[in-house]
Amino acid sequence: QVQLVESGGGLVQAGGSLRLSCAASGRSFSNYGMGWFRQAPGKEREFVALINWSGSRTYYADSVKGRFTISRDNAKNTVSLQMNSLTPEDTAVYYCAANPLSAYTSITGYEYWGQGTQVTVSS
Repeated sequence: QVQLVESGGGLVQAGGSLRLSCAASGRSFSNYGMGWFRQAPGKEREFVALINWSGSRTYYADSVKGRFTISRDNAKNTVSLQMNSLTPEDTAVYYCAANPLSAYTSITGYEYWGQGTQVTVSS
């Protein structure tokens, strides 16, 4: 069992930056693939970024590539999402997700989810 708690969301102006964190509790965090997803009002939840168990592999949605960076610290049981050059289109609730061993771009690939943190980008 893994519990996930996101933090770091807030209100930022367009062009600004935010750093989201996801704290995981439970055993064997270093064995889990991790992902970030987001859901804007009236839209489906969508993939943002993933990182494998060791941090050696990352992958990004085209919409955030070059602006967002996912990383993890297995010693601290955390995964982070550094978000730069934010635009109003990035406004959403951001969720972290965990899955034993593998990380996927699909929502259905994750077993555990956090409650989400709101990111609002003003124009």
